[in-house]
Amino acid sequence: MFFLTPKAEVAFLEESFSLRQVLEKMEYHKYSAIPILNSEGEYIGTLTEGDLLWYFRHNDMVGIKWQELLHLTDVPRRHDYKPVNASSNMEDLLSKTLQQNFVPVVDDCDKFIGIITRSDVIQYYYSRT
Repeated sequence: MFFLTPKAEVAFLEESFSLRQVLEKMEYHKYSAIPILNSEGEYIGTLTEGDLLWYFRHNDMVGIKWQELLHLTDVPRRHDYKPVNASSNMEDLLSKTLQQNFVPVVDDCDKFIGIITRSDVIQYYYSRT
């Protein structure tokens, strides 16, 4: 997977983050979806702006104080982006990019190693024509 954006170049959330940390990171990077890793570096899911908006709406969140008190794990996720293994084939990758903006990539030990974006896959196929 030669168009992998490595973990070192990907913004991600740690499951221990407060909602303030989550909001600051998503705002800084201007992401609408971002991978979540556990303390062992394993991919555990994806948080989207929609997840946050629905959580705020259903819990009447106003003001800034609650951002420090609540954690990422308090926010229910509607669906997680499905990862691929680094040794996956292009068909598996392509099917996921049709439904996701990016595809998390994990190694054989389920450690997060990076992402492949939908635009990278489109560029790959475009350059082959």
